[in-house]
Amino acid sequence: MDVTEASETTQSVIDEILDAVIGEREFMETVMVGVLSRGHVLLEDVPGTGKTLTASSLATALGLEFSRIQFTPDLLPSDVTGTHVFNERDQSFEFSEGPIFANVVLADEINRAPPKTQAALLEAMQERQVTVDGDTHELPEPFFVIATQNPVEQEGTFELPEAQVDRFQVKSSLGYPEEEGEFELLRRRAGRDEQTPTVDSILDQDSVRSLRQVAETVHIEEDVLKYIARVGRATRNHPQVEVGVSPRGTQKLFESARAHAVVQGREFVTPDDVKQIVEPVLAHRLVLKPEATIEGVEQRGVVRDVLNQVPVPTVELEA
Repeated sequence: MDVTEASETTQSVIDEILDAVIGEREFMETVMVGVLSRGHVLLEDVPGTGKTLTASSLATALGLEFSRIQFTPDLLPSDVTGTHVFNERDQSFEFSEGPIFANVVLADEINRAPPKTQAALLEAMQERQVTVDGDTHELPEPFFVIATQNPVEQEGTFELPEAQVDRFQVKSSLGYPEEEGEFELLRRRAGRDEQTPTVDSILDQDSVRSLRQVAETVHIEEDVLKYIARVGRATRNHPQVEVGVSPRGTQKLFESARAHAVVQGREFVTPDDVKQIVEPVLAHRLVLKPEATIEGVEQRGVVRDVLNQVPVPTVELEA
């Protein structure tokens, strides 16, 4: 699969999802950047905006196995990873896979589970494997997590630690639809008998694996690499930032920029790719100083400020 075919395939997947989900194409392109760059996606939005529908529709359109884990305060790590159960017929213990063993895992309201259970996701997200009772079990390929959290209702929640937030390739939100979008939502509901809309499968597991490999072939000039590095380093020197972007975060920006170029149908990365994806990739990795938080400074605003400070390289576009 070449870049042109990958771009057309990606846009077809997005079209299929947008037939079910009322949202901006730019939002879905951001989610697809997470998929193409082999990362995980964090969606933060108020209830009822379509986060769960987005995750399930994405899995169906990609032709992948989908699993939903409802995170609650009493959820145990073994409820996520699985556990060994005794087989009376064989008189032995055998491993029973948990819901984490799927291609697309929806971690719904992830901040409602205690830190110990949240930590059960860390190895799975980073290493694509889980360890239970000393035994390591590989997760299916492809594998990625779409986690959701509610930014409004904070009672009885456990804020994700920086180490876990940093595992997410991108963080985005659907937001409320415009008036026309909300009208379209009602119009679609009036035209079907079921509450939940359906989507068709566009790809399968092998196609998704091929699609993700395309991003690795995208060319990037050294000047753009230096630009990415300078943006990451500038976050560490910003006066309102306590902890800036880690080298891993800078690498994630590089990977996401290549994936964004694929979505746009280009075989090379431009500074505009970096600008388009930098906020959802870097903002959630910043830890602001207490006084900045009190003053209402937003992480995305800091990223925009950094972009204004770092000179943009001139890259000649190929025909």
